[in-house]
Amino acid sequence: MAKQTSYFPELKRDWWLKHPYFKKYMLREATVLPLVFFLVCLLAGLVSLLQGAESWQGWLKFMQNPLVIALNFLAFIASLFHAWTFFQLFPRVMPLRAAGRTLPPNLMVLGQWLGVVAVMLLAAWIFMRRL
Repeated sequence: MAKQTSYFPELKRDWWLKHPYFKKYMLREATVLPLVFFLVCLLAGLVSLLQGAESWQGWLKFMQNPLVIALNFLAFIASLFHAWTFFQLFPRVMPLRAAGRTLPPNLMVLGQWLGVVAVMLLAAWIFMRRL
């Protein structure tokens, strides 16, 4: 009797270029790259803060580089895009019910964006109080 083998279709490197849905999926997944840069910068800042004033000043000088500013701005835009795609999917994946009725998806998305704005305003308020 012949041994049964599994079927493994060949998956080419450009599989995601064949459909707009997959292109958007890969763009969403690629948003992690600028965010990794941001997190590495943040971690380096924390380490330099622990090492003393001279190291901290060097980190501040590094963060003032136009390329670093541009990459951090790209990370901010990438995080907004990632949040937008997540917020659009959330009502489909986890519909919320209140008083026996399902909340409309646009209301759920609006609530999430209001939460983002609230956290940003709170962070700005805390930051401005420290100055």
